[in-house]
Amino acid sequence: MSYLACIEEMKKRKFAPVYYFHGTETYMIEALKQALITNGMDEDEQDTNLSIYDLEETPIQEVVTDAETFPFLGERKIIMATNADFLRAKPVKTEIEHMPEVLIDYIQNPAPYSILVMIAPYEKVDERKKVVKQLKKVAKTVPCEPLKEWNMHEVIGTIAKEHGVSISDEVTTYFINEIGTNLMIIHSEMEKLALYVGEGNEIRVEDAELLLSSPVNSSALKLMDAIMLNDLAKAIDITKDLEKMNEDPIALIALVASQFRTLLHVKLLKQKGYTQQQMVSQLKIHPYVAKLSIQRQSKFQVKELKEAMDLLTETDAQIKSGKMDKSLAFELLLYRLISKRKSVS
Repeated sequence: MSYLACIEEMKKRKFAPVYYFHGTETYMIEALKQALITNGMDEDEQDTNLSIYDLEETPIQEVVTDAETFPFLGERKIIMATNADFLRAKPVKTEIEHMPEVLIDYIQNPAPYSILVMIAPYEKVDERKKVVKQLKKVAKTVPCEPLKEWNMHEVIGTIAKEHGVSISDEVTTYFINEIGTNLMIIHSEMEKLALYVGEGNEIRVEDAELLLSSPVNSSALKLMDAIMLNDLAKAIDITKDLEKMNEDPIALIALVASQFRTLLHVKLLKQKGYTQQQMVSQLKIHPYVAKLSIQRQSKFQVKELKEAMDLLTETDAQIKSGKMDKSLAFELLLYRLISKRKSVS
């Protein structure tokens, strides 16, 4: 089940006796926890009937005992168990001894007055373990993973709806290009845009262009666009904006180098016949980044990308050795990168 669908169920006060949230998308996990607490019990009950355990400090059998204990002057209890490290293949060694079999027994016949939430905020758990298999089979399971390219439009549309506004596919695409896939930033920026256009109205492209914050990574993408377009003036303007955001030129070199490195890897893999999905798996990058890189790599030759990496490495060394002023060195770097682009095109 998707995290948005799960939250909608919680808002309708439809609860499962056991939930299993897993994945590294912290914002999704926090949104799910908050939705469950807000809709699952009154605020004055939270002191007595809400328990939050860190499984790096408390054994799972104690959590189960709590779940089996009747609520105090309330309809239900909510028990959240975070950092379920024992679900991973190689748990961190601690003095805490977990008894997963106790959890397995409990989820087969959970207490009708308790909601138990198991949280594994990890990229991977050990799917072979019996306790993991049983959780996925019995509990309401919600993967909390970074958004994929194919569901970005759906999720952003839903977030806009939650804020009482509508958003077109064109604006959604602009939103993704500017903000990326960080859910926390997406929610924050959508709230700002919704307040600006007013409830019941549609967010226009000009509204998004006016108000959307420009995170550093987004600016790095724009910087790459300026380099590809041989637009030195625009590249320097973007650099000035980043410096106003207190971004160090050394950090900017690392950002640009990361962009060129990804382009080089994608180009080489494409030459070997790799698909976008295979590139994502091989390079450990987001699908959207892979798609963008596939489009951009066609504008570069392998030799050109390698020479750009050499220039970046050389500039980085000059700055760190104190041979050149940081800002001057970075502007010179842009000039040399774009000059090479012009000589090739």
